[in-house]
Amino acid sequence: MNQAFVLRDYQTQAVESALAHFRHTDDPAVIVLPTGSGKSLVIAELSRLAKGRVICLAHVKELVEQNHAKFLATGSDAGIFSAGLSQKNSMAKTTFASIQSLSANLDVFQEPASLIIVDECHRVGMEDSGQYNKTLEHFRTLNPHVKILGLTATPYRLSSGWIYRHHYHGYTRQCPTSFFKKCIFELPLQHMVKNGYLTQPIHYDAAIAHYDFSLLTESLDGEQNTDDIALNELIHKHARVTKAVTEQIIQLSQDRQGVMIFASTIDHAKEITSYLPVDETALITGTTKIKQRDALIDSFKAKDIKYLVNVSVLTTGFDAPHVDVIAILRPTQSISLFQQIVGRGLRLSPGKKDCLVLDYTNNGYNIFQPEVGEKKPTKDSVAVQIHCPQCDFANTFWGRQDSEGNVLEHFGRRCHGLIDTTDGEEQCTYRFRFKRCPHCNEENDIAARQCQHCTEKLIDPDDLLRSALNLKNNKVLRCSDITTQINWEEQSLKVTYHDEDGITLSETFKFNYKKSVQAFNDTFGRRIANGSQSIQFDNLKEVEKFLPYLPSPDFVIAKKQKQHWQVTEKLFDYQGPYRKANELN
Repeated sequence: MNQAFVLRDYQTQAVESALAHFRHTDDPAVIVLPTGSGKSLVIAELSRLAKGRVICLAHVKELVEQNHAKFLATGSDAGIFSAGLSQKNSMAKTTFASIQSLSANLDVFQEPASLIIVDECHRVGMEDSGQYNKTLEHFRTLNPHVKILGLTATPYRLSSGWIYRHHYHGYTRQCPTSFFKKCIFELPLQHMVKNGYLTQPIHYDAAIAHYDFSLLTESLDGEQNTDDIALNELIHKHARVTKAVTEQIIQLSQDRQGVMIFASTIDHAKEITSYLPVDETALITGTTKIKQRDALIDSFKAKDIKYLVNVSVLTTGFDAPHVDVIAILRPTQSISLFQQIVGRGLRLSPGKKDCLVLDYTNNGYNIFQPEVGEKKPTKDSVAVQIHCPQCDFANTFWGRQDSEGNVLEHFGRRCHGLIDTTDGEEQCTYRFRFKRCPHCNEENDIAARQCQHCTEKLIDPDDLLRSALNLKNNKVLRCSDITTQINWEEQSLKVTYHDEDGITLSETFKFNYKKSVQAFNDTFGRRIANGSQSIQFDNLKEVEKFLPYLPSPDFVIAKKQKQHWQVTEKLFDYQGPYRKANELN
């Protein structure tokens, strides 16, 4: 039987990328496709082409069922192994399984597999998903050369960052312990929307008082258990806001087909539901029984129900193409969760021209913004592009911009570019932020505990500060600013460090001595503009025009030498428990 579907161009490219990758290596790989792009069709085609046994894993029964149905459309047969779907077929050549059911029954899977596909593979390696690690290791034991392919729309986790090490476009990610080695194909969401494969999202600026979720703790990351007590207390303070928001959702959805509302807590969801039309509304939470949940979802998909309110249960594995309103009433620090939520409304459907996205939480995310893979260091951080002065790779880091879009600072550590070497591709060695080894003077990551060059132990900045604070003849200065003074006659530069209380320390760099010039370059030259320029100064004339841009260290440590204090250490990019200057609450 011929397959009952035709792959889109990008789906074909994804399949070909996987085939090409696995012809040359057994390294686990990732394909990144936006929500609604048809990952199940890519899974079906790769499963069809595989010569040996195939195991397709997913974490929810909806995805297992969806992927299985798409594979049947190829004209081939396959089995399902999922307690949630009341089927446990372990003998089929191609098996679609829930990770929970399969990992609990590994003893019945003793035949080696040639290909394992993991849908929503960003879950691999999470602390509460040890089933993946156990299952993948089981099949690797049966066949050390088994090919493992992951698919996801969001290849990162707030807790640990990116899920793969290298990208086929020629850059690397800061995740040395990731299970997946390489992203072999990625399709941007913007491309999908621009080419008509997904519905255009329309952000609506809701002119109404929002909940002030900024009062809550940072544990609200969207990927961990939310503090329901704190959320409920906050929401109860804004009861009239909840009613007004719900009324606005009804008003803006009058001519819409399907509305999904994402609430913060069960109590919050119940309150929202109470303001919606009774005969047009359903509420689904983690405590909703499976049969009731399935019935409510079927009614929503059949358009018998217009409003579907949920709490953290319909962010993945849910497919209702007619949804054209997404209302977000829950906070999250996770861009991946935000994109998953919005993605519920981006599928194409007859009579649907766009998807209205109503964000009442001030999440502030741009769905098309490049993901950085790290938590925002400041509230006003945005994704900025910083070119490496060594290899010219365009890095995407968190940073801050002025009103005209000029980059004020960025928070990148190391260049993500890949360069060709005699041993193959390696990550560019350039570091924007670094810690110098006192033994060999080489640069290391600011969090490193051992020098990667000479293997000597690096001094922990907290230990250094703690020791200095406890010694009588040491002084620790929280540096809030620096001033400079040039002595042209002596060819020297005096740098004075100021703390927030007016106390100062100073040191002098003599530019007629090579060691002194090198010390200045090591301290300041490499850190000008957050290391975005590789500057080596040879004389004071060159330094003069850059004096306003010299960076300030976070701490300066000095030791008493007879009648004066000699600066011995300067700590930049400090991230420990000690308060820095100007950080008083």
